[in-house]
Amino acid sequence: MSGKLIPLVPTVTGRLLTVGLVISWYASNIGVLLLNKYLLSNYGFKYPIFLTMCHMMASSLLSYVAIAWLKLVPMQAVRSRLQLVKIATLSLVFCGSVVSGNISLRFLPVSFNQAVGATTPFFTAVFSYIMTVRREAWITYVTLIPVVTGVIIASGKGIIAHLVKLGDEGEPSFHLFGFIMCIGATAARALKSVVQGILLSSEGEKLNSMNLLLYMAPIAVVFLLPATLFMEENVVGMTLALAREDIKIIWYLLFNASLAYFVNLTNFLVTKHTSALTLQVLGNAKGAVAVVVSILIFRNPVSVTGMLGYSLTVIGVILYSEAKKRNK
Repeated sequence: MSGKLIPLVPTVTGRLLTVGLVISWYASNIGVLLLNKYLLSNYGFKYPIFLTMCHMMASSLLSYVAIAWLKLVPMQAVRSRLQLVKIATLSLVFCGSVVSGNISLRFLPVSFNQAVGATTPFFTAVFSYIMTVRREAWITYVTLIPVVTGVIIASGKGIIAHLVKLGDEGEPSFHLFGFIMCIGATAARALKSVVQGILLSSEGEKLNSMNLLLYMAPIAVVFLLPATLFMEENVVGMTLALAREDIKIIWYLLFNASLAYFVNLTNFLVTKHTSALTLQVLGNAKGAVAVVVSILIFRNPVSVTGMLGYSLTVIGVILYSEAKKRNK
């Protein structure tokens, strides 16, 4: 009896580790999303570029600790000036996606933000076709119809209300500028994945996600610092003034920045212990969980039409993932 149980111990331990990593990835992902929303919208910390820069500074420091000190992965060197330029290009696109996403959280509820964010596969397919002229199977493009239709259903009433100035008769909590920023963030996120595939496709230039973040994060800080100083004037002074009134803002920022790095770390570890496809499927479910949790916490109004649209988008993303898997 004991002889049969001994071989199962490593398997059980491995499964528990995987489950623990998935839970940690979910918690950190949803946690940083909700904390961003709380800081930028509810708390009144109206500095999304500075907040993104804090994330990148924490990622720079903690990436170095994880790779150079903890040896979680081997250190990979940048092999040429051209490769560094490619990484800088990725970093610029990445900055655009994160900053736009944080700006959108100031104006939109998390539920609507997640609905728009779920259209990433649509933008990925478009950019992939434009930049690589690579066509997918026709069924893959068909699955994108419910992805886009869902967001149109969820946001269409709000857009029309803005155009004809119906005011409060539109979709609850709809904000046109926030919607544009959210679309921009989603498009930039898709563009990054396509550009990354093009720029770092050769064997000599491939970097794992943790090493890529190690080099991208400090470059992002260089991009974000002048943008912060120019567009969010006296942000440090305002933050210190807020801290004198409520010291918790400092702890919020430190925890938020550390959690943002933890999202990338758990993302890498979950992919390593499962697969990229599993991560994609888990990501689809994560969006739905984030929506439910945000509604419970922030009590933001959600219409039946909005939930119907979001549900249709999630179904479309699941069908898209399945179509991609079958055509590989």
